[in-house]
Amino acid sequence: MLRETSAAALEWQRLREQMARLTGSAAGRDRVLALEPSTDAVWIAQQQDCIAEVRLYLATGAAFYFTAVFAPGSMLEKARIPGAALEPADLLRVLALAELMEEWRAVAQQEEPWKAIAEISLPVTQAYLAPLLHALRGKIEPDGSLSDDASPELARLRNAIARQHRAIEESLRRSLRAISESGAAQEELITLRGDRFVIPVKTEQRRKVPGVIHGSSSSGQTVFVEPLETVESNNELLRLLDEEQAEVHRILVAMTRAVGDHAASLESGAEVLTELDALFAGARFAQTLDCVRPEFVEHEIAVKAARHPLLDLQLKSEGGSVVPLTLSLEDGARQLIISGPNTGGKTVSLKTVGLLALMAQAGLPVPAEEAKLPVFAAVYADIGDAQSIERNLSTFSAHMTNLDRITREADASSLVLLDELGSATDPEEGAALAVAISGHFLRMRAWSLVTTHLNSMKIYAATNEGVVNAAVGFDEETLAPTYTLRMGIPGASAGINIAQRIGLQPEIIAAARNQLDHQTADIGRFIDQLHMQLAAANEEREALRKRELALEREKQRLEAEGRNEQRQKARELEGKLTSLMKDFEHQMREAAGAIADKAASQKLAKETERRLARLKREFSEQFNATVVAHISGADKKDPNAQPHVVKSINVGDTVKLRTLGREVRVDREVSSNVFEVSMGPMKMRVQRDDIAEVVRKAPAETPLQAVKRKGGVTVAMQTDPDITPREINVIGRTADEAQDEVERFLDQAFLAGLPSIRVVHGTGMGILRRTLRDYLRRHPHVANVTEPPYNEGGQGATVVELRL
Repeated sequence: MLRETSAAALEWQRLREQMARLTGSAAGRDRVLALEPSTDAVWIAQQQDCIAEVRLYLATGAAFYFTAVFAPGSMLEKARIPGAALEPADLLRVLALAELMEEWRAVAQQEEPWKAIAEISLPVTQAYLAPLLHALRGKIEPDGSLSDDASPELARLRNAIARQHRAIEESLRRSLRAISESGAAQEELITLRGDRFVIPVKTEQRRKVPGVIHGSSSSGQTVFVEPLETVESNNELLRLLDEEQAEVHRILVAMTRAVGDHAASLESGAEVLTELDALFAGARFAQTLDCVRPEFVEHEIAVKAARHPLLDLQLKSEGGSVVPLTLSLEDGARQLIISGPNTGGKTVSLKTVGLLALMAQAGLPVPAEEAKLPVFAAVYADIGDAQSIERNLSTFSAHMTNLDRITREADASSLVLLDELGSATDPEEGAALAVAISGHFLRMRAWSLVTTHLNSMKIYAATNEGVVNAAVGFDEETLAPTYTLRMGIPGASAGINIAQRIGLQPEIIAAARNQLDHQTADIGRFIDQLHMQLAAANEEREALRKRELALEREKQRLEAEGRNEQRQKARELEGKLTSLMKDFEHQMREAAGAIADKAASQKLAKETERRLARLKREFSEQFNATVVAHISGADKKDPNAQPHVVKSINVGDTVKLRTLGREVRVDREVSSNVFEVSMGPMKMRVQRDDIAEVVRKAPAETPLQAVKRKGGVTVAMQTDPDITPREINVIGRTADEAQDEVERFLDQAFLAGLPSIRVVHGTGMGILRRTLRDYLRRHPHVANVTEPPYNEGGQGATVVELRL
């Protein structure tokens, strides 16, 4: 824990009370009210982690209620005593606690967002409470009585008691009717006296009703008689009631024993749930104030847009908002001197930094956009009116007593907050003391924030390394504070200026100015000049900021245009390379076909090597040329930039397709890049880059054809299609070889429009037959696969019907 927190001066208790309102249980509230800042970095980090995880959990809209949490210490101590019996109401509270532990187990064991929470929840998640819940559930009514289902014996006894009640009432009612006829009954009423059922009888008629008298009324006119015929029934009822109480006690003892057996788990679980209640309150508090997790650093104090939490809560409730505070001590600076007019926010600045430091070290997020703080060993504050009537001390003496203690205890790891240092005494002596005290804290390297009206302190800050001036804002036009803090310059007290603008007589203002010595006047003018320069700098900075925003927008626009242009170029290049790859694939298939044709010769290896080397070289040259031409833009409007794309294609030409490896005739030019071609009776449309080469040019047009074409009729002669074979023989091939040949043959037959083909594979061991038939049955062009008759090949062939 911190050596000193100055909790009263910084209103730490008020902050805890505000946060305690967000707890769900008295135990959680006590935990929050006892929360103290720590110097243990590991504990602080764990608390910050836990609250961050709870905030993520709450942000999803989830909720968890800790109303059943309480400190069960005294109950558990009693439960550990052999033969002890807890009251049903206490057992109900223990049951609620155990059920809450089971509910939290389900929440804590989820994968996200828990990590730190899961770690502190281990005593709950590892507890085994099933026997306890079985022993307690359903046995106690909400009013604290035991349920009839608490045990079979208790149910039996209560049924017997109910029957005995009814029997006694029937007997007494018969007696009442009998004595009512004789006029001896005071009234027809059955009542209880000393656990015995009785009837009221007139005093003078008591001898007419034989039985036991159990007292009389206050007037003496009525006696309460237990008729002799119900005495035994009443005795039996009392016996049953005694047995019921004995059974109830036995059940309570058994339930209490179950609680005692799980006392350790219940105690640790209650501790965990109490801690979680406090953490949930901290997370809700942080959400309300839009807090951030502080960053702990060694050599810097920096808060951005920080808000005093209590002031922020108050103004929010009134529909207002706090002017945020931004300040920093860095680059070796350890002391900040804040000056400026009254009510400008100097004291609030001190309290904000001090309270944020306590919150951060208590493991709480802080109300700011950003916060960097050291881990302080102590926080000392001398703020407000310290007059002590009890000790007969003046304000100045009380301040000096407190300052004497702080100067003796503070060190380089302390945060010192001093409000109006050197006030409440002679200004010259106060200024000298203020400078001396500030110098003392500076020499010991303590972190210190000091507010002042004294010019000597402003000069001290400007002339000493490690000290920074700051000024609270004041609008001289409206005579109102702005509550903003400006770093790097001192603030003017502006007392005479305020008096002048309010309308104090000019001669009084002039006399006041004459009373200022020359040094004070010079300092005042210097500060006024600083503020004018600051205003001009702010205007210039705003103009620069607008220019930077405009430049940034223009930069983003140009970058977006550049990215769009790059994407367009990439798409163009991708199209060109795709076309190039198609050409390469076609050449590879041609090479593979040529190699297969030469397989009968002994030059296979040499020919393969030569062809592949040539193809590799040509593809590499075309690939590089395409990329370079595209990047440099040399291919724009250049019809020769893609040599692998056939340029001159005319109607009537015979061309070869890359994808099919077949020759087709060009019938019509659909567009500049699309042609309609025919192969036998089959027609199709193909892209220009799918045409590998022009095999034969169309014959020259005769004059007669030209005349007919000009007249609106085009006459074209088409030769008979190639006679496509209807049978393929793959005997002697391996299964893979046979399948490849059949696949090519099947494609050719399908394109030629043949209704069926015949595959001869031989009988052999049947492996080739089974492989080919399985393949053909799955082929998309095949409608049916059958075996021909024995005289047409039988098992040595397969007939394949094609889809038309």
